[in-house]
Parts: sequence; C-alpha cells; structure tokens
Amino acid sequence: MKYTITLLAGDGIGPEVTEAAVRIVEATGVDIAWESHLAGVDAVEAGLGTLPEATLDSIRQNRVALKGPITTPVGKGFRSVNVGLRKALNTYVSLRPVRSWDGLKTRHDGVDLVVFRENTEGLYAGREHTVVPGVVEALKIITADASRRIARYAFEYARWTGRRKITVVHKAAVMKLSDGLFLDSCREVAADYPFIEVEEMPIDRLAMKLVLAPEQFDVLLMENLYGDIVSDLCSGLVGGLGIVPGANIGDTCAVFEAVHGSAPDIAGQGKANPIALTLSAAMMLRHIGERVAAARVEGGIARVLTKGEVRTGDLGGKASTHEITQAIIDALPAPEEVRA
Repeated sequence: MKYTITLLAGDGIGPEVTEAAVRIVEATGVDIAWESHLAGVDAVEAGLGTLPEATLDSIRQNRVALKGPITTPVGKGFRSVNVGLRKALNTYVSLRPVRSWDGLKTRHDGVDLVVFRENTEGLYAGREHTVVPGVVEALKIITADASRRIARYAFEYARWTGRRKITVVHKAAVMKLSDGLFLDSCREVAADYPFIEVEEMPIDRLAMKLVLAPEQFDVLLMENLYGDIVSDLCSGLVGGLGIVPGANIGDTCAVFEAVHGSAPDIAGQGKANPIALTLSAAMMLRHIGERVAAARVEGGIARVLTKGEVRTGDLGGKASTHEITQAIIDALPAPEEVRA
C-alpha cells in the first residue's frame, strides 16, 4: 500500500533530522509519498504567515503529518505554530511515551511510562487580560467534555497496549472546581474500565515520586499545563528530549513530531540527533498500521544505543547526523526478528 503523508521539515536542525527520519523510514520498505509544506519562520519568509492554509489543508486531507522542530518568530502578531496546529486540527491528545534505553546510563533504570496531556484547554487556552496596570488575570478553562475525551483515549490506549495502571494527576485540593471537574470526569470514564487500576495523585506529589522512583508509573493522565511540564521532566529521566518521541492526535488528524527545539546554534553542522523524530516516525508507522516497520525502526535504534559506538554529541559521542542515521539503517532487524 502507498501512503501520502504531509511533511513539515521545520527550521534550524529541522531539515537535517527530518531527512534522517525519512531515510530510516524508507529503509523499512514502506511506500510513502511525502507532501512537503512550510510552517514557522520559513513560511513567514515566504510571505505566507506562520501556518499557511495550504499546510493545514494538506494535513486535513492526508490525515497524518510528520513534523520537525519549528521556530515561531519572536514578536507580536505571530502565533505559535504548535498551538495553531492543535487548535486548527483539534488534536486534543498529546501523547508522550518515555522509556529507558539499554546502553544509556541515567539515574533510573526500567522507566516505561506514557504521559497523556489534554491539549486544548486549561491555562493554555490563552484567556488572559490586564485588569489594571500591573495586574494580569488568566482563566483556566476546564470542560467535562474535553476532560472525558482525553480520559477515554488514555483508557482505550491502556486497554489495547496492555498497560495496567493510570495515574490521574490534579490539584483538586486547591482548585476545587477546575481540577475537581477534571478529576470527576476521569472517574466517570474510569468506571467503564474496572480491569485497569486507577490512582489519583496531586501534581506536587507526582513530581516528588517521579524523581524518587519513576518506574512505579505506567500511564499518567493530566490537564494541559501539568502535562507540558511533566512530559519534559519525564524525558529528563531517560536521557533528554533527544530520545523521546511525541504526537498530537485528534479524531481525524495526527501530527507526529520532535518534542525538542530547533537548536539554531548547531543548524547545518551535521551534529543534530535524529532519534527523537525517528521514534516519532515509528509511532506514525504504528498509527497507520505498519506495525512491523515501526518495530524495526525501534529495534534499529535500540541496537545502536545498546552497542554505544555511534552517538551524537548530546548522547556523549562524536558521531554526525549522517553517521548515526546510517548506523540505525544498518542495524534494522529483519521483519521476522521483531514482534509487532
């Protein structure tokens, strides 16, 4: 089967890591026609605004996109590309799997968890205004509908992937109405999944327990701001943003992306680590049903990291983007060697 997928190469190191991810995906033999479009700085320089309508139309038509890191120009009048994509495509699920990798020494072993972040409301709804000079008021928007749908997605994900426990994160003791509504909505959904263990945990206690013993967690479910902070914290537990994938998923569209920045200081120098975006591409392959290819990509990365001979600078090595890309391609397991 041939797939058409929208490709947003991004800027800074974006084109380098995107090219690497595309090469590795194509090495699996999956037949993909990449439809390239602009966003961010490159789109502004082309006179199209940060998020051209043609880019959105392509994603809506193809239903799936792979996105490299994109810089939003600094200055008034420029909206965040990431926020714009989420709102325009209603990708209400932010999905961030976080796992330990053999061969990468970190403070913790055996981390294997997934962060689910509600992507459309909370304080990130952007409802803020100046009351009087020196006083700003921000509104935290929580709705039962949005809370239930992110909870339903998390519970269904746990059911289909064999995860056994969901931790619902909140601060309902202080924000009794907003976080209370989120918590009540998650409880309502949880009642339909009696075979999945559910625990409720205040955000501050979660932060402490993640630092002490992250291996005790399986699925973390939370609202927008908490999820933004906790997902990056969890990335730090396993080696950083350079080895963690991410996706924004809605009912009709899904955007798989690098969760790190565009790193303009090393752009064009061949130093960028393509693993995070390549793992996001593996998530994309699994999303479209190419499970064997996804497992092969993940297996190739695991072999390279375990062997430890080829690593980019952020992982303690000296390899170039091209060298680690080729190493992953060379290490791809055969289809019969993987479990999809």
